[in-house]
Amino acid sequence: MRLYPAGPLSVPHEAMEDCTVSGYRVPAGTRLLVNLSKLHRDPRVWVEPNEFRPERFLTGDHQNVDVRGKNFELVPFGSGRRMCPGVSFALQVVELALATLLHGFEISTPLDEPVDMRESVGLTNLKATPLNVLLTPRLPAEVYK
Repeated sequence: MRLYPAGPLSVPHEAMEDCTVSGYRVPAGTRLLVNLSKLHRDPRVWVEPNEFRPERFLTGDHQNVDVRGKNFELVPFGSGRRMCPGVSFALQVVELALATLLHGFEISTPLDEPVDMRESVGLTNLKATPLNVLLTPRLPAEVYK
């Protein structure tokens, strides 16, 4: 969710009053879009920001970071009153689906080649190359009958 949020941009927000953000004057009524992809890969916040390192959330500076909008370095579901209302459901579904797949199947790529993680341009984070995987059941077919 950090490296590849569902959408690279947040939903539009509007400045309610004149303010200054990082030295930039933002007049009231200005529509703002947060670039989540850039925010989640900021080298001032994340060591080796383009690397997938899940252990960074187990220890150190990011141990208590949560995706529910309270830690602004990681906001794949947005934050505040306008954050995604389905965040709790989405996290539970992702966990259940991933656990079910990992429990039931060995997952590999054809010819055991590395996965191409390059992105293409779009409203959602599209992969430049479609993902092809092989799902091999962990148990004999008779068990599933």
